[in-house]
Amino acid sequence: MAGQPARGARVKSLDELGLIATGGGTARITGLSVDSRFVGAGHLFAALPGTRVHGGQFIGTALRMGAAAILTDREGARIAGAKVDASGAALVVAGDARQALARAAALWFGQQPGVVAAVTGTNGKTSVASFVRQIWEAAGLSAASLGTIGVEGAYAAPLAHTTPEPVTLHRLLSDMAAAGVTHAVMEASSHGLEQRRLDGVRLMAAGFTNLSRDHLDYHPGFDAYLAAKAGLFARVLPEDGTAVINTDDPHGADMVAVAQGRGQRVLTIGRAPGADLRLLGQRFGHTGQELRFEWQGRARQTRLDLIGGFQAQNAAVAAGLAISTGAEPEQVFGALSALKTVRGRMQRAAMRANGAPVFVDYAHTPDAVATALGALRSHVMGRLVVVLGAGGDRDAGKRPLMGRAAATGADVVFVTDDNPRSEDPAAIRAMVMQGCPDATEVGDRAEAILRGVDTLGPGDALLIAGKGHETGQIVGDDVLAFDDAEQASVAVAALEGWPA
Repeated sequence: MAGQPARGARVKSLDELGLIATGGGTARITGLSVDSRFVGAGHLFAALPGTRVHGGQFIGTALRMGAAAILTDREGARIAGAKVDASGAALVVAGDARQALARAAALWFGQQPGVVAAVTGTNGKTSVASFVRQIWEAAGLSAASLGTIGVEGAYAAPLAHTTPEPVTLHRLLSDMAAAGVTHAVMEASSHGLEQRRLDGVRLMAAGFTNLSRDHLDYHPGFDAYLAAKAGLFARVLPEDGTAVINTDDPHGADMVAVAQGRGQRVLTIGRAPGADLRLLGQRFGHTGQELRFEWQGRARQTRLDLIGGFQAQNAAVAAGLAISTGAEPEQVFGALSALKTVRGRMQRAAMRANGAPVFVDYAHTPDAVATALGALRSHVMGRLVVVLGAGGDRDAGKRPLMGRAAATGADVVFVTDDNPRSEDPAAIRAMVMQGCPDATEVGDRAEAILRGVDTLGPGDALLIAGKGHETGQIVGDDVLAFDDAEQASVAVAALEGWPA
């Protein structure tokens, strides 16, 4: 879906898309494209800056394919040279071409669900988005969530990115509205925010979960990563929107300051006195937890059939977003006990005959690993075993930190391959092992899972961290079929002598 042109039998002028030609001819636009291979006659081609190559390199191809207009920045215009003038196409040079494209895409497709919310943070985005959708569904609303695991709910579709590029995103929102979806919630990744993919989405509320080290292979430093996340409140959420912020996180105060600076209403989530939705206490059991919280001066209690203390914060942020978008608080709180975990997010994938469970989680940062293990510890009477690795072609500095988090939080550690991509798997494992020198190194992930499951005794639990919902392992240029939850079931069946 990504990169495909905007479809529909429609024609719009550049003015109708909020664009002004700075050169070339006039244009009547028949579609939008961000990939020159999919340009059609009359299309507006967006030549955007990339991490490896500037889209301006493909302007010539787009013109040969019949592009009627080119949207780019000064560098793209320089690369194009006189090609655009010679073609007769219109040239739009924008100071922020990505933002201009996002807003043009919103105007091109026109409709969006009447209520749209977004959530950002290092961890918890997928769970919060799913929980908001589930709360809306419990209220009888036609709802969908959009993010890492695709589009789910009243409208379903696969996604290549957590936050799709603007043409794909606004096509989806338009299709969802046409299908009758009235409420949509989406994950806002740091890449998506930095690249202005959400600009043009009409948000009613936005949430913040937490912030820790991640994606520093893309962002030049942690401050830039923080600024990208803050862009949800500083730029995307309108001044009359509501910011739902977890103030238990040290960076929650930063987000509150940004939101208040814009004049947005702020709804805080946290344990400290003064939080609008205050978490008062948790009691953990084998299959879930009891949650006590306070709203508008009244204490309440509910059960969450969710593993992990952090899920209370995720559920609270989701509740805050639902309330901020018009849901009745009593109805929202009544729906919490029915929330289901998201695939690959602290998902119980299998259980040994001795009662020891196996969980699969997407934790792939040092903080996420520490949080996941810490959360599981409250539910486990025996030993905590973890299988984890680190991805290739990503922030290498976090690898020993992930190993240290595993060694600190677990009793038994197996270091294995994650998605090595183009890197040497053994070199990645060696970096993780720097943080947990006493761990057992097992390169083959299926074998590591088998050995982790074999280690489990009564009262123990195993966490398979890193890949979560993913159904493939990226080795070089190949994507090999691999599902952690499926491998956990296979391992248990093999060890227990059950039929496969």
